[in-house]
Order: sequence, then structure tokens, then C-alpha cells
Amino acid sequence: MSRIGSLSINIPVGVEVEKTGNLIVVKGPKGELKMQLDPAISLEIVDGEAIFKRKNDQKKNKALHGLMRALLANMVFGVTDGWDKKLELVGVGYRAQVNGSKLTLAVGFSHPVAIEAPAGLQFEVSDNTRITVSGIDKGLVGQMAANIRAVKPPEPYKGKGIRYEGEYIRRKAGKAGKVTVGGAK
Repeated sequence: MSRIGSLSINIPVGVEVEKTGNLIVVKGPKGELKMQLDPAISLEIVDGEAIFKRKNDQKKNKALHGLMRALLANMVFGVTDGWDKKLELVGVGYRAQVNGSKLTLAVGFSHPVAIEAPAGLQFEVSDNTRITVSGIDKGLVGQMAANIRAVKPPEPYKGKGIRYEGEYIRRKAGKAGKVTVGGAK
């Protein structure tokens, strides 16, 4: 039995989980999310708890069992509390600003980089160097944070670039001085 898939999901007060055929709809205070359920997995909602079961013990179905449970748990958390990812800009003159739903980055290029927030996501900037991406869909929040980081990933010599908050950047040593043979320069 899948260790993750066999765990039940507690559905908090104020959250509705509806199953229509293979479509699962989760509604909460922050919004609504939808997911297609794989036909090999079944969902039962009993007494405020969601329980997933699989039809057989094939390897693919065991993997889907845990996946479907984890996706629904992420959806329930997203519509109640929401997800966020934090990024930081490191470098002289690197800054970010938000205009409506557009994030503008100045990260050492000859032009500013503008990134538009898709529906359901918000950008926040504090101290001109800290970016917070927030929304109810965990996958969408993570992908947008990865897209922002990909504009200028941190480099290994000085560590300049866009990184996740708390991310460790393994540094390389720079060039050593010119080595001379016999003492002549």
C-alpha cells in the first residue's frame, strides 16, 4: 500500500470538495481549483475526510495513488492558506518593482525585463530586492518562481543573480595570480 496514498485528507470547515465523474473541484475562501482524477484511482469523501483507493496493485497505479492524494492535499491547502515562493536579487544595482500585475526586473542587462503575472498569481516586492510570488495553485507558483529565477540564475564566482530565499550557491575560486617560472615576470 502506498504510504502517502493511504493517508486521508482532512477537509477543513469552509472548503468544499466535489467529485463529478473524474473531475474534482475544490472550493475555498481563496478560490477554486480543478483536477482530473485518473480512472485507476477512486475518491471517497466521508465525514469531512477524503480517502483515495486504487483498483489494483500495478506499479503505475501505486504511483498514481500517492500522486493523486498529494495533488488534492496541495489543492486543499492552496484554497485555504495559499502558496508562496520567495526570491532575492543579489548584485549591485539589481532591483525589482511591481506595476499592477507586471514585474519589472533590472538585473544587469541593457534593458529591463518585464514579466506578466498569469491569472491567479500575485507579485510582491519588498526592499527592491525581495520578490514574493503567491497564489492558490502550487504548481503555477513554483513554475513562475522558476521562470523568474531563469532570467538571471546565480553565477558561481560572485553569487550575483536571482536566487530562492535561503538557497546556497556553491562558490568557485577565481583565477589565481599569474605563476612565473624562475622568478622573471
